[in-house]
Amino acid sequence: MEGLKETLKEHNLRTTTCREDVLSAFINRKNALSHGDLEGALGEAYDRVTIYRTLKTFLEKGIIHKVLDDEGLRYALCSHNCSEQQHHHDHIHFKCSACGETNCLENLHIPVVQLPNGYQAENFNLLIQGVCPKCN
Repeated sequence: MEGLKETLKEHNLRTTTCREDVLSAFINRKNALSHGDLEGALGEAYDRVTIYRTLKTFLEKGIIHKVLDDEGLRYALCSHNCSEQQHHHDHIHFKCSACGETNCLENLHIPVVQLPNGYQAENFNLLIQGVCPKCN
């Protein structure tokens, strides 16, 4: 629990039971989670809106980042020194077709893409689908 409180403090967030529980869910699962995954993991302790607001706050503060997969939006813990000003997530995500888990492949970076004139990139997302080492 102390590590959870420290993480929240480092990101200038007040400690609440919901924030600790959501952060703990990310740490314990180690893969990208959807809003629904969190609802299932936390049971009826928090309503849907409270979980959503916690995710939004964590995203804004640089604790988690967005992961888009074939089922929609998920979130994963930031492993770099992310902040409110900047996220550093130019890595690839991998979704296992057997277990359904989506994981960050931190050491594999998205290749540089030259966009045509007039286009300006704001976000990059690259998802590879296949079978993970646990299921292989």
